[in-house]
Amino acid sequence: MELLKINNLKTYFEISAGTVKAVDGVSFSLNYGESLGLVGESGCGKTTTALSINRLLPQEGKILGGEILLEGRDISKLKESEIKKLRWNEISMIFQGAMNALNPVMKIGDQIAEAIVLHKKVSYKEAIKRSKELFELVELEPERITNYPHEFSGGMKQRAMIAMALACDPKLIIGDEPTTALDVMVQAQILNLLDKLRKELNMGIIIITHDLSILGETCDKIAVMYAGKIAEFGTVEDIYNNNMHPYTNKLLSSFPNIHKEKIIPEPIEGVPPDLINPPSGCRFHPRCPYAQDICAKEEPMMTKVSEGHEYACHFGGVFNEKE
Repeated sequence: MELLKINNLKTYFEISAGTVKAVDGVSFSLNYGESLGLVGESGCGKTTTALSINRLLPQEGKILGGEILLEGRDISKLKESEIKKLRWNEISMIFQGAMNALNPVMKIGDQIAEAIVLHKKVSYKEAIKRSKELFELVELEPERITNYPHEFSGGMKQRAMIAMALACDPKLIIGDEPTTALDVMVQAQILNLLDKLRKELNMGIIIITHDLSILGETCDKIAVMYAGKIAEFGTVEDIYNNNMHPYTNKLLSSFPNIHKEKIIPEPIEGVPPDLINPPSGCRFHPRCPYAQDICAKEEPMMTKVSEGHEYACHFGGVFNEKE
C-alpha cells in the first residue's frame, strides 16, 4: 500500500533575481516499510523536495502545483494549523548537521521530551520515560539523556537526532544527508540503524544524499534528481545494473569500483544549471556527452523500461552502445 505519492510537484522560490524553479514537476511514490534514496548533485532540489513534503519551506518558497498525497490525503493544500498536527506524528525529519540542529544549552533528553509533550499531550515525566526508551532503541545509554549536545560525539548526536525523529511514532521519516561529516565507520552504523528501525517499525524512509555509493544496501528504490526534475527512477538493482540516463551513468562512474580496473573516476564536466533560467529541452544536455539537436529543443518525457523503472532521456542507454 502506498504511504506517499508525489504527483508533478512544483516548488518555486521568488527572489530578487527572479523565480528559482527548484522543484519542477517531480513525481515518485513510496510504500510502507520502503526506503527511497533521493540522489543528485548539490542544488538539484533534493532538500527542497523534502521541505515541501514537510511544509517547512522558507517564506520565499511556495508550492505552486502538484500533489503530496500522504495515505491518499493531499497535504500540500492543508492549512498551517492542520499541517502542524501531522509533523512529528505522521512525518518527521532528520535535519542535515546534528551539530546545528540540537540546542546547545538544553539537555538532549529535554529536547526530545519537548516534542513528545507538545504533540502527544502527555506529562513531562511520561515524555522523559519515552526519551529513555528511544535512546535504547537507537543504541544509546538511557542515562545519557541528561547530557548536553557537546558531551556527545558526532555519531551519538546523529543517533540522538534519529531518536528525536522517532519520538511520536511517525509513518514517514526524511533523512537529509543523515551521515554528513561522519567517518565511514559511523556512516555505516547510522545507515544500518535506520534500515533496522525501518524494518522493525514498518516506516517509510526517504534518504537524501549526493552519494549513490551508500544506498546499495539501505534503499529499495532510488530517484535520481537533476536541476529540479527526476532524471531516472527505479529499484536499486535497476539504477546500479540497468541505468538508462546518461546523468545516472555519470554519477555512478564518478565513484571507484573495487571490482573493476583501477582507474581514476571520470568527473561530470561543467556545473549544474541556473534554475532561474534553466536550459531549454533536456536540462542535462549542456553537460551530456551524448546530446544531439533534439535534446536542446524538446524536453524528454518519462520512458518506462519495466514496472517501476523509468527515465527522462531521448537516447536512453546510448552509453551502452558507445562501449
